[in-house]
Amino acid sequence: MLNASDILMGFVDLVPVVAFLVAAIMLQRIIYNKVSKGAFAVFSAGTIIVFIAGLLKAIYKILLTFRVCAFTPLSQQFFPMQTVGFFLAGAAVMAILCHHQGKNTVACFAAPALFAGIAYAYQGNYDDLLNNPYGGTMIFVALMCLGVIVFDGGLAFICAKNKCWVSMVLLIVSLIFTLGMGYLSTKDAMNDWIKEFVNSVGQVSLLVAAFFMKKKRMDKPEVNVTFFAK
Repeated sequence: MLNASDILMGFVDLVPVVAFLVAAIMLQRIIYNKVSKGAFAVFSAGTIIVFIAGLLKAIYKILLTFRVCAFTPLSQQFFPMQTVGFFLAGAAVMAILCHHQGKNTVACFAAPALFAGIAYAYQGNYDDLLNNPYGGTMIFVALMCLGVIVFDGGLAFICAKNKCWVSMVLLIVSLIFTLGMGYLSTKDAMNDWIKEFVNSVGQVSLLVAAFFMKKKRMDKPEVNVTFFAK
């Protein structure tokens, strides 16, 4: 028997998803004419992946709420996809900040290459790997947090550089609440409404920050988005 609370919960889960999508589109338009094509492509890819991960997870919850089915792949994809998305978005923001010096831009992508190198260097026994699969999600949470810190922190730096103080504060709020959501996601016993509140505050803060960046006319080509003064 469906109850109103479960139904409301299923649709409230769409609030942070939609908020992030709108914020991502606004941020893409703001940085489009000021960054390299490569950095913009990575930024767009990362934010789109984060949105898709959240959307599929929300669809999973809605299907479960309405007793349609437990489509578990929609839930299982969440951590890997969101981690990749935020990691790419964070790497892109770092590249944007270092855009005026090509050697620094290359260095910004050294972290993914280093991670891949470590994974390649460690090659365990194939049968042992199959018999003892690793099912933890903490590595995804850690890498997601790293991406979120660089993503929100880098955008906050850009706002501070251009004296868009409201957006800077909101991005810091988004950073704190998004990291908080990453922590709460590992706590199965935590009340779902608390998780929804924390997630919604984080993504709505990002959306409002993007709105004030637009209002501040930070989409103009002459706005400086790098570490380096023009």
